[in-house]
Amino acid sequence: MRIYGRAPIRRAIAAHSLADPFSFFCLNYHSKDRLFSLNFKRDLSCESEVDEAIFLFRKMLRMRRQPSVFEFTKQLQVIVNLKQYSVALQLFDEMRQSAAPVNEYTMTILINCCCLLKRVDFGFAVFGIFFKQGYNANVVTFTTLLKGLFLDGKVADAEKLFKQLLTSRLCEPDDFTIVTVINGLCKNGHVLAAHDLLLLLEKTIYKPNVKAYNAVIDGLCKVRMVDNALELKSRMIDKGISPTVVTYGSMIQGLCDFGRWKEVKHLLNEMVNHKISLDVVTFSILVDAFCKEGNIKEAEDILEIMKQQNISPDIFTYTALIDGYCLQGKMDKAKEVFDSMASKGIKPSIMSYGTLINGYCKKRKVDEAWRLFLEVSSKGLEHTTITYNTMIHGLLSEGRFADGWKLFNDMEARHVHPNLCTHNILLDGLCKTHQIADAFSFLKTMEDKGLNPDIITYGILINGLCKDGKIEDAKKLLNELPTKGLQPNNKIYGAILGSLCDEGFIDNAKDLLIKMERSGCAPDSMTYNIIIQGLLKKKELDKAMPFLEEMHKKGFLADATTSSMLINHLQGSKNDDVLLEMMKKVVPKM
Repeated sequence: MRIYGRAPIRRAIAAHSLADPFSFFCLNYHSKDRLFSLNFKRDLSCESEVDEAIFLFRKMLRMRRQPSVFEFTKQLQVIVNLKQYSVALQLFDEMRQSAAPVNEYTMTILINCCCLLKRVDFGFAVFGIFFKQGYNANVVTFTTLLKGLFLDGKVADAEKLFKQLLTSRLCEPDDFTIVTVINGLCKNGHVLAAHDLLLLLEKTIYKPNVKAYNAVIDGLCKVRMVDNALELKSRMIDKGISPTVVTYGSMIQGLCDFGRWKEVKHLLNEMVNHKISLDVVTFSILVDAFCKEGNIKEAEDILEIMKQQNISPDIFTYTALIDGYCLQGKMDKAKEVFDSMASKGIKPSIMSYGTLINGYCKKRKVDEAWRLFLEVSSKGLEHTTITYNTMIHGLLSEGRFADGWKLFNDMEARHVHPNLCTHNILLDGLCKTHQIADAFSFLKTMEDKGLNPDIITYGILINGLCKDGKIEDAKKLLNELPTKGLQPNNKIYGAILGSLCDEGFIDNAKDLLIKMERSGCAPDSMTYNIIIQGLLKKKELDKAMPFLEEMHKKGFLADATTSSMLINHLQGSKNDDVLLEMMKKVVPKM
C-alpha cells in the first residue's frame, strides 16, 4: 500500500479546519500528564470481561521485560472489541507513562476509540502526537478519521479531508475508504452528493465497488428516489458489477414503501434468475410491507416459505408481524407471537416491546401497556424516547394526566431525552383539558430548552384555542405562522373553519377558505366535510348546499359523519328531492 511523503500530510494538518484539537500536538509522547483518564467514563455493562482484560494488560506493563508492541496492540484491541473505548484510552495513558512500545496500529486503534466516542477532535490530537514522533499515517488511519468526522456530523470537514487525500496524494484511498465516504454522506442526508461522487469516481482509477453502489442505492430508496435507484442498479450492471442480495433488498424496500408490488415481483424473479437467494433481511422487508398494507395472510405465507427454506425469522421479522397484528387490533395474536420468541431463543428487543405497547395503547388497554412498560427494565433493556412517548400518549389519551406528567418527569430523571414529539404530546394534553394558559407557558419552556416548535405544535395550540372558543386568538396565531417559517396545513385551517361554522360565522369561513386557496393550501375532502358538518349541526342545510356542490365538483366525497348527518336530515324532511339528488353525488355507494 503506497504512503506518500510527510510534507503533504503536514500541509493537510495545517490546512484542516479543526484547529483546536491540534493544540494537543505540543504534548510530548512521553509526558506524564494523563490525556484521557479524566475525560471519559467507563461503561460497566460487561464488567467481568473488562476487568480480566485490564488485569492482563496491566500485568504486561509490570513485566520487567515488556512484551512486544504486537502483544500490547492485540490486548488493546480486545478491550475495543468489548466496546470499552474510554477504558482503551485510559490504558494508553498508562502505556505512555510506562514507556511501553507503540506503532502505527496503536495509533489507529486509539483514533478509532476517539471517533466511536464522537470525539474526533481527540482523534486528530492523537494523530498529531504520533505524527510528531515520526510515525507514518496510512490509509487505515485516514479512513478512521473520515469515519469519525461523519459520526460527529462534520460532513464538510470529511469532504475536505477526502479531497485532500486525492489532491495532495496523502495516501491511496482503498475500497473501504470510498465506501466510508459514500456511506457517511448518505447517512448524513447528503444522498445526491454521494451519488455525484460515485459517478465522479467511476471516471478515475478509484473505481467504486458493489458496496459503494449499494450505499447510494439504499440512500436513494430511503429518500423515496426509487426510480433513480433502479437506474443506478442498471448502470452498475452495465459497468460489470453484479448486484447482491443487499442491492435488491434496498430496492424491494423502496418499492414496497410505494406499494409498487408488480415491480417487487419483477425484482424477486430477477433474483431467482440470477441465483441470488433471499435472506432473512429481504424476507423481513416483505413481511413488514404486507403487514403495513393490512395483508397479514400474505405475511404469514412468507413465514411459511422461510420455514420451507430453513431460514429462521429474526427479531425484525417477528416485530414486523407483531406490528401487523397490532395494526388490525388483534392484540391476542400479537402477544402470542411476542411470547413465542422466547421458545425460539430470540430475546425481545426494545422495539418489539415498543410495538406491543403501542398496540395496547391504541386499543385503549393502557393497563396492559403499562405492565409491559414496567417489564422492560427487568429484561435488561433500556427505554427509549419512543417507548416513553408511546406510554405518555397512551396515559394522556385515557385521561390519566397526572400519570402522564409523572412519567415525563421520570423520563428526564433517567436521562432519556424528551424530543419535540414528547413535548407536543404533553402540549396536546394541556389543550384538551382547556389549560390554554399553561399550554402557552409550556411552549415557552420548550423554546427555552432549544426546541423549535413545528407546524404540529402550532396546530395543537390553534385547535386548543378553537375548542376553548378563542377563535380570534387562533386566527392571530394562524397569521403569525409564515413569520415563523411555517405554512399552515389543511388540518389547521380545518380547525378554524369548523369553529367559525359552529359559531355561525359563515361569511368569515368563506373568506378564510379563499385565503387558504390563495396561500397555496388547496382545500381537501376533510376541509369541506368539517365546514358542512358545522352547518348541519346548526340545521342550516341551505348554507351547506353550496359547499356540497363545490365538494362534488372537486371530486370529493362525504365522510361517514357527514353522510350520517345528511341521512338524518333527509329523514327529518319531506320530499327533499334536491337534497336526495345531492346525496347521490357525494355520499359513497355502499
